[in-house]
Amino acid sequence: MPPVESIAAISDDLILRLSIEQYHAMIQAGILTDDDPVELLEGLLVFKMAKNPPHRLATGLTRTALENILPPGWYVDSQEPITLQNSEPEPDIAVIRGDRRQYSDRHPGAEDIAMIVEISDSTLQRDRTIKKRIYARAGISFYWIVNLAESQVEVYSQPLVDVEQPDYSQRLNYGRSAFVSVIVAGVEIGAIEVNNLLP
Repeated sequence: MPPVESIAAISDDLILRLSIEQYHAMIQAGILTDDDPVELLEGLLVFKMAKNPPHRLATGLTRTALENILPPGWYVDSQEPITLQNSEPEPDIAVIRGDRRQYSDRHPGAEDIAMIVEISDSTLQRDRTIKKRIYARAGISFYWIVNLAESQVEVYSQPLVDVEQPDYSQRLNYGRSAFVSVIVAGVEIGAIEVNNLLP
């Protein structure tokens, strides 16, 4: 399968796009299982990248840092599906409203999510393009990229939803010694030093 970034070069009439309902039906029928390394991005089944030790470490560090400051009524999920308009990505980190038990019959949706974090090394281009567009379209207030290649955290905010190419209107970069504010439901709940998120 070609990289998702190159799909635009293929004519639309040669691409089979799936709806969320079709994707769920394939899972329920056993056509797709937990062993299949794919996620649904803008209606396309896309291979998930393999994770190396620095990616695994940064994911764990970020999850722990967020869990240590989250107020009651929120929890952190890691590499689990969220259901959006035409995508069902599995972000490295999601800060979700409520508790896990209330999602026993559905995955969290955009209205349930305060922020998304992707840990990026080999996936940096995908995370800065298609993933950013998906999260902006869904109206996710804050999207972080923990950029391992450049030792920084990129914070995207102020999603532009009702435009031809959804995007975030603000991007701020934070180096290793900087502190990044964590905002949940419009309230700053703390700050995390970037160095604590990087290997």
